[in-house]
Amino acid sequence: MKLFLTTSLIAAALALPAAAQEIAEFNIGVLGGENAQDRMTSNECLRAYAEEELGVPVKLFTPADYDGVIQGLLGGSLDMAWLGASGYAKAYLTDPEAVEPVLVKTNLDGSSTYFSIGFARADSGITSMDDMKDKVLGFGDPNSTSGYLIPSVEMPKSGYSVEPGEYFADVKFTGGHEQTIVAVNNGDIDGGVTWADGQGDWEDGYNSGALRKAVDAGIVDMNDLVEIWRSKPIPEGPVVLRKALPQDVKDKMTALVEGLIEKDQECAYGVASGETAGFTPVDHDAYQTIIEVRQAQDASGS
Repeated sequence: MKLFLTTSLIAAALALPAAAQEIAEFNIGVLGGENAQDRMTSNECLRAYAEEELGVPVKLFTPADYDGVIQGLLGGSLDMAWLGASGYAKAYLTDPEAVEPVLVKTNLDGSSTYFSIGFARADSGITSMDDMKDKVLGFGDPNSTSGYLIPSVEMPKSGYSVEPGEYFADVKFTGGHEQTIVAVNNGDIDGGVTWADGQGDWEDGYNSGALRKAVDAGIVDMNDLVEIWRSKPIPEGPVVLRKALPQDVKDKMTALVEGLIEKDQECAYGVASGETAGFTPVDHDAYQTIIEVRQAQDASGS
């Protein structure tokens, strides 16, 4: 009996490091929205914490567009990412078993929604979408929720067709949120859409979002811009993990991100694109409406 117990204990002890080594590396994808170097800098602290927690090399990947992250998750080369709701919808509609949503960013008031914000230069004379007739509108990325999906659905309902030439003189994709902000600020396009939580002050770029990141980076002075349109509230996109990961890895990474605001507030600020109350649990059901909107849009070919 003593020999049996000893053998069992040794076997159990040997099994522990094996379980921890079920993965050889861990890869985090970071969506577009700002230039690659800034994305790397904002998420480096998360990478370092993840490497310490998992005990394997952790790398950040910053593809040029949203689809690069989505395809990385679908193909298994990426293990985690913070997706927009539309990006998650695309991943789910492509392969329901690829990723699972685990956490969502919360605003300072506890809400988990944000807005698609239409904006123009303050000196352009444009103060609303009514003034954008025969002007050039900029979208960000085809897989962006606030930078394309929601405005492409909501604007036509208000009489602003997003078919080039019908209401706007032209509609262009800039490539991302930062690119849209820069294009409007430089006068390359007349107006554009981006994302923000809509809380706090306009002069700060609100509390969080692409405008806040642009202000922090010194790219734009919000006094040079004016808000001209706002969507209905949009559900904040989820932090997703690849479903095929070992459960202990998923548990560790979920706990790490959920506890990031308490562990390192500055790190949470960078990861969350501004002020945040932290990350809270979320599941697939929170995105059912966005999935249906995305499915209808894809079916229509728009």
